[in-house]
Amino acid sequence: MSVNKVILIGNVGQDPKVTYYDSGSCVAQASLATTEKGYTLQNGTQIPDRTEWHNLIFRNKLAEVVDKYVHKGDKLYVEGKIRTRSYDDQSGIKRYVTEIFVDNMEMLTPKGAAPAAPQPVQTQAAPAQDMNTADNEDLPF
Repeated sequence: MSVNKVILIGNVGQDPKVTYYDSGSCVAQASLATTEKGYTLQNGTQIPDRTEWHNLIFRNKLAEVVDKYVHKGDKLYVEGKIRTRSYDDQSGIKRYVTEIFVDNMEMLTPKGAAPAAPQPVQTQAAPAQDMNTADNEDLPF
């Protein structure tokens, strides 16, 4: 048994590029930035923020939704599969591209919000409480 599943929450890096084909199908491409916050070690060494860029591929109805509603700076939750492909560039050097083929997407930027402004993550269901937080010190176990 094997599983190929990716879950990302991040900000769209540029307006999506959307292609409509004569057959009626649609493909949208976008980049998504995810950032791990930096921190300071006990010895004072500063570890900076680390941003990863992900290439997202949306197909058909999901691509049409992306075309209409997703813009640069929007916060997205995406689920999909990771795929790597290769090609030979003009110099004959083999290059590799890793892409996320998105199966599910939730738009987290509230309607009417400025796309470039940082937005809080909104969830549809109440998240489970983290048992490691200080707020749970009064629990009996």
